[in-house]
Formats: sequence, structure tokens, C-alpha cells
Amino acid sequence: MIELLTANTPNGKKISIMLEEIKFDYKITKVYINKGEQFEPKFRSLSPFSKIPVIIDHDNNVSMFESGAILMYLGDKSKKFYPEKNRNLINQWLMGQMAYVGPLLGQHHQFHHYNPGKSDWGEDRYFKIAKSIYKDLDERLEKNEFLAKDYSIADIATFPWIARHDWHDIGLKNFKNLTRWYKTISNREAVIKGYDLLKRDEKIPPP
Repeated sequence: MIELLTANTPNGKKISIMLEEIKFDYKITKVYINKGEQFEPKFRSLSPFSKIPVIIDHDNNVSMFESGAILMYLGDKSKKFYPEKNRNLINQWLMGQMAYVGPLLGQHHQFHHYNPGKSDWGEDRYFKIAKSIYKDLDERLEKNEFLAKDYSIADIATFPWIARHDWHDIGLKNFKNLTRWYKTISNREAVIKGYDLLKRDEKIPPP
């Protein structure tokens, strides 16, 4: 049994999608980040930076924090979506999501979605970066069906961030290769189930 301690965020959805893809039994323990539960000593003992998600693998008495590390762990454990033969390429695109795509789109959310009007400089800067991320991903997907050639944890990590395209106001449909990739992943049964992390019939936004 895998216990997933999380909130309903893109980083949290990465792991629920992966768990559905690999068909592991799991349970959700919700962390109420709006109430500051991530800063409580019990949670910080599992996640030193007070960030979700965290998993506890009760079969092996192992806990893991950081969504990228969790995906790698689950990929190794299940032998799915993280093959040895393509691991270097997968790692590059996974780390690109962890270090660039997620954090910078997250800043775009802060300035453009949550706090519009507070900083023209911030809104302009992160809008331009977000648009560049879309362009970079679109160019990669022009010649590759998925980010690391085959469907992998790199795609699972990136998808929930692009699924907030309606927050970005960039126009996903303007990027035909990224849209094709998005639609392909959106139609996967495990992705549909995992995206609905809290089991409230949450639908994946159409492009």
C-alpha cells in the first residue's frame, strides 16, 4: 500500500496519475496547505522543505519527498515508464520539468492568476517565460510523440502543469504539437482517474 500525502495541485496530481498508471494500491491523505498543515512537525519529518507530495511505501517502510524523486522511485518499483534503456533522456526532461517548467509556470500562476495587478513587471516577465515554455515543448514534440520519445514519467510530470493552460492565457491551441500531446495523454484512462485526485469528478480541461 502506498500512502500519498498531498494536496490537489499539479505536483500532487503527478503522483496520483503515476499510481493509476502502474495500478498500485494507494490511499490519499489530504494535506490542507491553506491551513498550514505542511509546516507541522509530523509532516516536516517526512518533507524537510514543507512541500507536498510525500509518499509512504508501507510495504517497505520507505518515505519519499519531492515529486520527481517519487516518480523515479515508483518507476523503479513498478518497472514501468522509466526504462533503463532510455533513462538518461527521461532524466533530462524530468529535471527540466522540476527545475524550469513547474517553478516558472508556478510563478506565472502567482502573478497572473492569483495576484493580478500587483506587479506589471512580474506579470510581463512570467507571461513571456510561460509562452517560451509552450514554444520549447511544442518544438520538442514536433519530432517526438512524447518528451523522451516513449511515454514516461517525464510526460506524467509535465502534463498536470500544462493542464492549467486555462490559467496561463497563452492559448494551448496555438501550439499544435503540444496540443496533440496533451490530447493523447488526456485520453489515457489512468490519467483521467489520477487527475481526479480527490475523487470529486474533476475533469481534465479541454485544449
